[in-house]
Amino acid sequence: MCGRFSFFDFLSFQRRFNLQIPALIQPRYNIAPSQEILAIVKPNPEDGYQTACFKWGLIPFWSKDGSAARKLINARAETVDQKPSFKHSFQKRRCLLPADGFFEWEKLASGKKPYRIVLKNREVFAFAGLWDAWTDPAGQTIHSCTIITTSANSLLENIHPRMPVILPQEAEEAWLHHETDRLILKNLLLPFPAELMESYEVSVRVNSPRNDDPGIIEPLRTP
Repeated sequence: MCGRFSFFDFLSFQRRFNLQIPALIQPRYNIAPSQEILAIVKPNPEDGYQTACFKWGLIPFWSKDGSAARKLINARAETVDQKPSFKHSFQKRRCLLPADGFFEWEKLASGKKPYRIVLKNREVFAFAGLWDAWTDPAGQTIHSCTIITTSANSLLENIHPRMPVILPQEAEEAWLHHETDRLILKNLLLPFPAELMESYEVSVRVNSPRNDDPGIIEPLRTP
């Protein structure tokens, strides 16, 4: 799964996507579910990329209440086009979710050990995401999203059996394009190459979302 990530390298993001970041989005080192996160969308076929702010935890448009958000922070790549909670968004509402690292926890007899996973070049990347718009009983529209996960690559498999789908840069346009075939989309949801990534242990301070500072991403031990 993917339950925490960071996004603070705004210069890398703007260099890569040439988009302005909304004022609501601030540098974050320990982003957690239910919080507002940055997304990149393509609302209409003729539009260019645009930024949006979504609540992390998908609320399908047909939900009777907003309780689904707590459970739908991730969508499995294997069934994302079949599950009622996700299949409409998979067809119509796909997005990119920028990040510069994410966290996973290795389960040990002594407890859970947290790791941060990044690209070796330390550049910003994009998770494959889905979004939806739900109107609550008071008439307020809430835009929310989920991160798609797949089986872990060889770097992550000893830490956790799942990992978020990181789209190669050359696949981002196809992911956002409205007319991309379903099978092509499914074939994009693969583990990112392990040789382009690295991981390192971090402090258990990351366990609490109240801790959100640069110290969160520092290696626990220096080789």
